[in-house]
Amino acid sequence: MEKKQQPGKLIRPHLEAMWIYILLSSITLLTVALNLLVIISISHFKQLQTPTNLLLLSLAFSDVFVGLLMIFRIMMIDDCWLLGDLMCSLWLILSSIIISSSIGTMVLISVDRYVAICYPLHYFTKVKPKRVQVCVCLCWMFAALYNSLLLMNTLQQPGRYNSCIGECVFEMNYIAYLIDLIVSFLFPITLIIILHMRIFGVAVYQARAMRSNIAVVTTKVTVKKSEMKAARNLGVVVVVFLICICPFYCLALTSDNNFYTATSVTIVIWLFHLNSSLNPLIYAILYPWFTKSIKVIVTLQILKPGSGQTNML
Repeated sequence: MEKKQQPGKLIRPHLEAMWIYILLSSITLLTVALNLLVIISISHFKQLQTPTNLLLLSLAFSDVFVGLLMIFRIMMIDDCWLLGDLMCSLWLILSSIIISSSIGTMVLISVDRYVAICYPLHYFTKVKPKRVQVCVCLCWMFAALYNSLLLMNTLQQPGRYNSCIGECVFEMNYIAYLIDLIVSFLFPITLIIILHMRIFGVAVYQARAMRSNIAVVTTKVTVKKSEMKAARNLGVVVVVFLICICPFYCLALTSDNNFYTATSVTIVIWLFHLNSSLNPLIYAILYPWFTKSIKVIVTLQILKPGSGQTNML
């Protein structure tokens, strides 16, 4: 006689799937909401529109798009794409553009802090808000052009790499894969690490100078303390970003197919997406202006005339 399955064994997988949907949906909503607060804060309050914050604004825009694209990732929990081949191709290209723009923005943030710390006398003459805006626009344009060319075949013939209905994948030849690995990962990550090592070296040197000759450098140190604090805060953002993105590319670097399990791929992808939720939380902890701006926005004081001129620092 066949044994009857217990109802609990049938219900439990459905409950687990439901809780996963709820958790991932909550992360998605949190990502979009918090990064929208960052965008509104920097865009509305004139005092916050510094060159460094404009880079954070660019990062917040990419994080919002990550949050929106996470909705499609949630729909693929069962590895089944239901929106057609064309939407799959567009989703893959947009995801690649956002990843590239996030990495490019991190490079710009590292360059900004490098100039501020290592060449403080030239920072305010060389780094202007308009120039930063141009650099950000060029970063996004390059990301869009580069990834569109890289995945052109996917857009021209949607679904050409799918082996079955409901699949959403793309493939690259070895040369294209190698170029993408260098351009999207090895070069920018190496540059970020080198710049922050240089910043760290200058910080250590300055700390020693303060201890040995405080009376001589007092006025200069007062000016640089804010820049050093900004470098430390942005260093935290960069380190968290590297922790979240490196497993994504390290998995791609391995040649052992045993690592390419559905679980491992899902974990590294969601770890990268989680970074978009962590960034505004880091701002809330490290930047008093963000906490203050949230209070102004939530209490609707932002709707008052002249609220953009409010002192947020």
